[in-house]
Amino acid sequence: MKPGFLFRAPPEKALDQADGRVGIIDIGSNSIRLVVYDGPRRIPSILFNEKVMAGLGKGMAASGALDPQAVERAFVALDRFRLVAEKIGVASLHTVATAAVRDASNGADFLARAAGLGLAVTVLSGEEEAEMAGEGVLAAFPGADGIVGDLGGGSLELARVRDGQVHERASFPLGVLRVAEIRARGPRALRQAVEPRLRDAGWAGQGQGLPFYLVGGSWRALARLVMFLTDYPLPIVHGYAMSPDTAQRVVRTLAQVDRAKLKEVPGLSTSRANSLPDAAALLAIVARELGSESLVVSAYGLREGVLHRNLPGDVRDMDPLICATREEGRRVGRFPEHGDLLDRWIAPLFEQESAADARLRHASCLLADIGWRAHPEFRAERGLETALHGNWVGIDARGRAMMAQALYTSFGADGEAPIAVTLASPEDRQTALRWGLAMRLGQRLSGGVAAPLKTSALRLGDKLTLRLADGDAALYGEAVERRHKTLAAAFGRKAAMIGG
Repeated sequence: MKPGFLFRAPPEKALDQADGRVGIIDIGSNSIRLVVYDGPRRIPSILFNEKVMAGLGKGMAASGALDPQAVERAFVALDRFRLVAEKIGVASLHTVATAAVRDASNGADFLARAAGLGLAVTVLSGEEEAEMAGEGVLAAFPGADGIVGDLGGGSLELARVRDGQVHERASFPLGVLRVAEIRARGPRALRQAVEPRLRDAGWAGQGQGLPFYLVGGSWRALARLVMFLTDYPLPIVHGYAMSPDTAQRVVRTLAQVDRAKLKEVPGLSTSRANSLPDAAALLAIVARELGSESLVVSAYGLREGVLHRNLPGDVRDMDPLICATREEGRRVGRFPEHGDLLDRWIAPLFEQESAADARLRHASCLLADIGWRAHPEFRAERGLETALHGNWVGIDARGRAMMAQALYTSFGADGEAPIAVTLASPEDRQTALRWGLAMRLGQRLSGGVAAPLKTSALRLGDKLTLRLADGDAALYGEAVERRHKTLAAAFGRKAAMIGG
């Protein structure tokens, strides 16, 4: 296992997941985490993920030094993480440290001790930390155009992202551990500490009309609380969007809510629950000062940014949703090329669609063969579950719902998919149902193989016409004819078959 490079690697040394598993140890002010990635370079899967709430930055505002007890907890975790990475077979291990180690008077001692474990720690500057957070958001939302806010234990980083690049960056000593100490000084202390800093640094109003992308465990915890309180039906925090006044409402709610109720929130640890009032108070001030239009949660942040920053340009430009669904289809489907071919085959029926919807249709087709191993009675549920709860990025709740409806229909279920009713409009659900019926016809006609799709074609005119190649008339059996008529009816047309 070798230490990994981090920034601005020459193209010939860009990260290549095919060369082995990649691990990142992230030494933050509040937590220390090891994540091991494996799989396609553009959208690697998390093979292992473990966090220890060491609290290195606790009390630093007063002492200026890393807490001795926290340091001991940290090195118990680091020693374990080093050995786990070795046992897992990590080929390249990155170890990064952020605000606490960066700012502590005894940070150099910490780094020397880490080196004794064989860990070469890269201490990120505030601007580098902001850049990596921005890169992480771009990895998950390729078209992101807004402000990224990464809230850690010791600092708050802001980055402007647009056109696939990270632009202006800044770091402020406003981590959630420090916010608690600031708020203890009085009811207006936090506002007086935050607003002048943002204005003096030129960030006031910079998010006007733009989304504010939320990175960091404390802000994800805040979103989980809002999802719980509003009975949000999809238990996935990534991509969850909130109005900019949500944070202020959470501040008021937390002042009244029974702390025992917070234990009911799925995925909310006690340590994160304790930081919620401070995280919400800071978010309310920052979002208002930036002028943010909406708040969007990103599960991707610094660690994914490290990976994304070092990818070759052609890999960075790949669509993460299409990459991930293609890999899933390749992994569990029967015929690797089938999803792309099926999408091209049904595309003539949907020529008026937006590029965004065409992308969702493509992703659905890439998953069209995932249910073949499941029991026939539960294939529709398999498709529904995969679309709704798959580890996808670059997609929102509406997109998941449309993919779920398409796969639910494609695998033979009647009517509208449960949950899709609450996440997508009637028009969107009707569109997705048509995708599913078209996919279902293509699957039955072709038997899941390429040749029949390559030699046949669909056309939507006065009728919905299926053209078959000479000699292929026998493919148009009863089941194919039935599905053809059902698809045509969904478009308000009659079915017609030509050729064969």
